[in-house]
Amino acid sequence: MFNLYDSILNQPHHYRQFKCGESLITLFNCPLENKYQDVWTHHNYIVYVVEGRKIWHTAHGSYDLRNGSCVFVRKGACIVEQFLEVSICMVFFFIPDEFICEVLKSKSRPLFREISKFDPIMPVNNTPIVEAFYQSMMPYFD
Repeated sequence: MFNLYDSILNQPHHYRQFKCGESLITLFNCPLENKYQDVWTHHNYIVYVVEGRKIWHTAHGSYDLRNGSCVFVRKGACIVEQFLEVSICMVFFFIPDEFICEVLKSKSRPLFREISKFDPIMPVNNTPIVEAFYQSMMPYFD
């Protein structure tokens, strides 16, 4: 099984990245060699697809990510299907549990959700502000 976080972290010459504590931001534009790849990570992450297409398969369903897609992926395992004939460029933000807990504790009132179960992959609305944020990150990787 491919450990996404450790593989990226241990190859800074191959994956352009910023690291602060356990948090890691990286530009991923190197395709894997297999159509299907078992992927695992011990950190949650947000992935934004700048260019290309990949499908994350989980026990709860499949998530087809294309240009402009943004999702929050819970730590754990999934199968990633890639399209080898298409170039891929994604931005990953790996977020440790401690950071998420600290942010939630800092809120003056609890976040209310009617859902009692959370899927392993949760879409993030891609607004013009979100799009602009990711596009503004690109020069830092040059």
